[in-house]
Amino acid sequence: METVRAAFADRARPLLSYGIPFPAAVAHHVRETFHAARVYVICSGSLARSTDVLDRLRQALGQNTLVGVRVGMQSHTLWSEVLEIVHDVRRVDADLLVTVGGGSLTDGAKVIALALANSVSTTSDLSTLSEGPDQRADIHAPRIPIVSVPTSLSAGEYSNFAGATDDASRRKHSFQSPLKGPELVVLDPQLTVTTPERIWLSSGVRAVDHCVETYVAVSSSTNEKTDALALHALGLLVPSLLRCKHDPQDLEARLMAQLGSVDAMAACTSGKAVQLGASHGIGHQLGPLGVAHGETSCILLPAVCKYNATHNANNERQDRLRRFLVDDPTVAESLKNHGVDGQRADLADVLDVVIRELGMPRSLKAVGVGPDQLDALAANSLHDRWCQTNPVPLKEKEQVLDILNLVVA
Repeated sequence: METVRAAFADRARPLLSYGIPFPAAVAHHVRETFHAARVYVICSGSLARSTDVLDRLRQALGQNTLVGVRVGMQSHTLWSEVLEIVHDVRRVDADLLVTVGGGSLTDGAKVIALALANSVSTTSDLSTLSEGPDQRADIHAPRIPIVSVPTSLSAGEYSNFAGATDDASRRKHSFQSPLKGPELVVLDPQLTVTTPERIWLSSGVRAVDHCVETYVAVSSSTNEKTDALALHALGLLVPSLLRCKHDPQDLEARLMAQLGSVDAMAACTSGKAVQLGASHGIGHQLGPLGVAHGETSCILLPAVCKYNATHNANNERQDRLRRFLVDDPTVAESLKNHGVDGQRADLADVLDVVIRELGMPRSLKAVGVGPDQLDALAANSLHDRWCQTNPVPLKEKEQVLDILNLVVA
């Protein structure tokens, strides 16, 4: 039986659907919720090549309804690929976008919808929609709705912002309001079994990063509600990810992880959006160097927590979060396996153990980023708003380098 509800208690959209296979859910809502007739699908390349996802979706929608398909986008949402799809969607006159795959596709669809509403055709046009000095004054809101079927846990489906990378500069740019996220997100844990373990687990750490940087933020935008959401999400995510590591076929754990990622995003977007920190900020610029979204969090989150604690920025909140995590039996068992005393460790140490238990990378060297790239990475990071809102605001390149040097090797 399908469950349909609002993803967030304080917003009507996006809707959340789970409980039935994704092709049936998508086809039903295309007809009954959106009354769409011309659907354009953006599908993960690996899914399209190794599964029957597209055939199942085509059969459920009908050949006349599925008017266009894009197979694959590179990580971190390249502007060139966004523009290719913009032109294709215009050509087939689609009235709804469906994404099946990871966060880069979702970010791509969000930017595509914004570009379509603002007559964008070139890289120069697109640059006027992103945050920065060249942003145009009058930007129209997207009109074409998006339905997303995520296969990772990075949770970009639940936000009204997106990142996309300028091919020429390799710098990732932020696209904000009036950009809109998907209006419907369809969860199918069975589909996620096809997701490579490294992507599934690392994107889960990305959702953990949402929770942690929300909870330890020092801005006035945090409150009891965001704290409760972040803790609830962590209570779902961390044990579920560890269960998925030990049994990849555990569909209950996969659904719990998916629902945890929803609450993680609710925590950092409810009411006045929480100002996140340097794990997200530096991670945005580490991505264009070839590091996957989730892996940036695996590498940076403990280091950023350690840096902030060293500067006495948010130690009390970090310690509250540490106590919450070590009280979880699955985390306690992981700490024991790694010979770490949870009562003596700090939050960074606890997170380090969890990420290592998941088998995820913990250094820049492990993902192919060398010392010669750190200077440019640090300089680009200073442009990111979440480095500026880190509990210790990062205003100098040397501050970013201090964090990066914690995870070089």
